Amino acid sequence: MVVPDAALPARVRIHEVGPRDGLQNEKATVPTEVKAEFVRRLADAGLTTVEATSFVHPKWVPQLADAEELYPRVAGLPVALPVLVPNERGLDRALALGADRVAVFASASESFARANLNRTMDEALAMFEPVVTRAKAAGVHVRGYLSMCFGDPWEGEVPVPQVVHVCRALLDMGCDELSLGDTIGVGTPGHVSALLTALAEAGVPVSALGVHFHDTYGQALANTLTALRHGVTTVDSSAGGLGGCPYAESATGNLATEDLVWMLRGLGIDTGVDLGRLIATSVWMAGQLGRPSPSRTVRALSHQES
Repeated sequence: MVVPDAALPARVRIHEVGPRDGLQNEKATVPTEVKAEFVRRLADAGLTTVEATSFVHPKWVPQLADAEELYPRVAGLPVALPVLVPNERGLDRALALGADRVAVFASASESFARANLNRTMDEALAMFEPVVTRAKAAGVHVRGYLSMCFGDPWEGEVPVPQVVHVCRALLDMGCDELSLGDTIGVGTPGHVSALLTALAEAGVPVSALGVHFHDTYGQALANTLTALRHGVTTVDSSAGGLGGCPYAESATGNLATEDLVWMLRGLGIDTGVDLGRLIATSVWMAGQLGRPSPSRTVRALSHQES
């Protein structure tokens, strides 16, 4: 049953991260053609933004070492295809292939910045500034990922003012949008509300914000609904619930795109996504990976074996 809620947005843009965030932590090598087919099927299911790959050094994320080979195979699709770039070298590689949307990856905690980037938070921001400046000069859209917004496996709870400080810094250097990441899935609705309220008070427009929740404690959908009530209209998710974080062992899968679409559809919120095609895509990808999808909606609406 569809029961609309007038307090919620009429439309939500899903930022699909399965091909990048979802596959970067896989133990087995996923062939380039399988990745390309995954992106094509996601686009065919109606997703308008599909994060394709990452131009990180292969030493750090070997699963995405084929970025130069993959990107040209999907570049002609009629969807936005953002790519992750960790530094100026990554930006050079992306620009050489004609990428017009890139993302940088910052941290709201010192410990994660050191684990992920081998830098302090401020050093990481200083590293990103020329990347963002050059990308904007080239007419490229820049997204700023901000990890550990709600908790850190080394430091515990991350103070809200600290998160606001890094968000402000990323926007001030020129990022077009920010993705607030709950990398280890410890956030709860009250914490989400407090952070979004603080960001609004700091002059951060809600139109520039997206949310990226992990479902470690089963809170991803509740946190997403809270964000929607604050006016957020961009939500990150991963088809089939694929993905974690290679630098935080306690990070489990992303919010499954199918579970998100099921909830939004029930609220009368438009996404443009064909749920049947999306489920078929995740079942296909699960077959490629040799294990069933953890998405509850995929399991409920398909004949996938558990």
